[in-house]
Amino acid sequence: MVLGFSIALIIFSLLMILLVLLHKGKGGGLSDMFGGGSMSTGGGSAVAERNLDRITIVVGLGWFASIIVLGLLMKSSV
Repeated sequence: MVLGFSIALIIFSLLMILLVLLHKGKGGGLSDMFGGGSMSTGGGSAVAERNLDRITIVVGLGWFASIIVLGLLMKSSV
């Protein structure tokens, strides 16, 4: 059980790193490399950014839940 949540935590951590780097910051960030830069106009980039926000929140909640469950499992096994 602990091994499963440890693997889930690693996967959620890598996804969080990737998703945070894809967000557009003040200067553009890595999202410019994938077509999310200032050259794209219209509502499409706003929708993509909103979806990226939602995905990041869901992955963040999974990451947080994995940490809590893993901590409780390790505490109860000691």
